[in-house]
Amino acid sequence: MACSSCSTGKDGQPRGCKNNGTCGTDGCNKLTVFDWLSNMSLPNGQTPFDCVEVRFKNSRKEFYRNSENLPLNIGDVVATQSKAGHDVGVVTLTGELVRVQMKRKKVSPDDKTLPKIYRKATQRDIDIWQKCRDREEEIKKRSREIAIALKLEMKLSDVEFQGDASKATFYYTAEDRVDFRQLIKDMAKAFGIRIEMRQIGYRQEAQRLGGIGSCGRELCCSTWLSDFRSVSTASARYQQLALNPQKLAGQCGKLKCCLNYELDMYMEALQDFPPQDSKIMTKKGLAFCQKADIFKETLWFSYKDDPATWHALSKEQVLEILELNKNNEKIDSLEDYAVDNVSEEKTTFENVVGQDSLTRFDKPKNKKRRNNKNRRKSKPKASSNAK
Repeated sequence: MACSSCSTGKDGQPRGCKNNGTCGTDGCNKLTVFDWLSNMSLPNGQTPFDCVEVRFKNSRKEFYRNSENLPLNIGDVVATQSKAGHDVGVVTLTGELVRVQMKRKKVSPDDKTLPKIYRKATQRDIDIWQKCRDREEEIKKRSREIAIALKLEMKLSDVEFQGDASKATFYYTAEDRVDFRQLIKDMAKAFGIRIEMRQIGYRQEAQRLGGIGSCGRELCCSTWLSDFRSVSTASARYQQLALNPQKLAGQCGKLKCCLNYELDMYMEALQDFPPQDSKIMTKKGLAFCQKADIFKETLWFSYKDDPATWHALSKEQVLEILELNKNNEKIDSLEDYAVDNVSEEKTTFENVVGQDSLTRFDKPKNKKRRNNKNRRKSKPKASSNAK
């Protein structure tokens, strides 16, 4: 998935493009979109859609109007309109799929205020753009030092230069409102550029910076997830997850977005499922629910006087017993129901290797030497008998 500039270098070490996910070949970009209509031609008489999607540093994407009817393809570097000067970005989507994306983002295609694409970026534009990107890490480090000196309770997480090197946007996170007027003055004096401060949330910060999640994969928000839905602790409760903040929190410090991925299946399965705090009245005593497996439709109950012994009952059996309890009827005992339900399934593992012994690679030492010694001892005895 990496571009040619991200390939392996000398001694097997990765070189890296050092573009922070903005390769011109669009091979290692964030939030890429597959154009599945690229090999399909338009009907006769229909003009191509005049808007394109352009991505800038990290996950910032915007829509622009191709008023000059330039032949643009995915991966082209273009110079776009901005409030002052021009910006440089990479085309990530063209054609009719842009119309779908604009509808999803609630952007009207007929909006006359939509910015325009000036031209395809020249080599001079690209050189200035790359030169600005090389300065971003140094400026970010210096700006953090200035913010610490001013004792501002904020975190500068990212810096993004405009394509013509006339302005830099600083993204920061903060708990409360921050008075950064003096910070802007000091940074404008130190760097000699126009400064724009933009506050983002913790999820947006993780989306821009990226990283590896606890699952071992790249963060969903920086690769494909573009909308953030609210995640509550109820999602973890429905899925019977331990309410451990260290395990449920992601890189942003908020609840993981993946808690919502399987929530609908659990909610559907729980519609006709008995409550997990159900109590069963038996002649032997009161029984409480200790554990429930939603997809296997099994619940484990134990008596109040004997909580260590669990009895497995199916969902239908529990519903039947609860219905009897509503009519003031008690069953004899849980064992009468659990005996038919409990069946130990012995899992047999097939030998895929072909050998069962764990010591199959251990060879006895000096086995041949011992055999040779025995042969040598037996030979003289045979000769003495012959005499």
